[in-house]
Amino acid sequence: MIDILLVPISLVAVLVMLHAYFGMEILKRGIIFTDLSIAQFAALGSSVSLGYFHEEHFYFLTLGFALLSAFLIAFASTRKLHLEAFIGILYVLGASGIMMVLSHSAEGMEHFKSLLASDILFTPPSEVLKSGVIYSFIAAALYFVYPKLNGFLKELLFFSLLAVTVTSSVSLAGVFVVFVLLIAPPFVALSLNFKKPLLGSFFFGWFFSISAITLSYHYDLPTGYAIVFLGAALIAVSVLATSKKASKS
Repeated sequence: MIDILLVPISLVAVLVMLHAYFGMEILKRGIIFTDLSIAQFAALGSSVSLGYFHEEHFYFLTLGFALLSAFLIAFASTRKLHLEAFIGILYVLGASGIMMVLSHSAEGMEHFKSLLASDILFTPPSEVLKSGVIYSFIAAALYFVYPKLNGFLKELLFFSLLAVTVTSSVSLAGVFVVFVLLIAPPFVALSLNFKKPLLGSFFFGWFFSISAITLSYHYDLPTGYAIVFLGAALIAVSVLATSKKASKS
């Protein structure tokens, strides 16, 4: 059992750390569905690769569409508009595009289901290693380059790095898994007022992800959806149980 679970556990350990950082920044900006929209555009790029190019140029199309959405969001963040509504429009644009692209593909629905949440239980170790290298470069850029920028360039770098991260993560884990790993850990850490919210995000993300992987293995459940379900359930219970009653206006 340990041999089988070691690779997916190693994968989510890395995913949680980088995604929790991005999630913390997204929550501070108040644009919750940013990652979901970028992930949806990345999925649209992979769908175009499947539907029109027989899965050729898969990575470049996936990354290209993700970077396009990142640029649009970064540009929109410098304009006077309802940013969350604009990001929501990008999400439905990407989702509808996927359905149109895959509508004539015999493998379309299976591909669509894997785009939402993949079965990471059988992820090849080479994919984990490749993603680890990509994430290391992203972390270095966030630490050394990002703090030195200002204005539009700073926002563009942030959303571009998020797009690169999401491109790799969607192909490994799926859109829903990416969203829950980005939002659930920092949301709990901030809602419960952890003294070190980023570190608390890591531990909460590791807890529900590894627990879901173990449960999916023992009970033959789809691993990606198990992670999404357990993460969403725990965040709903913990946040509602510890939140204060809203005052009447």
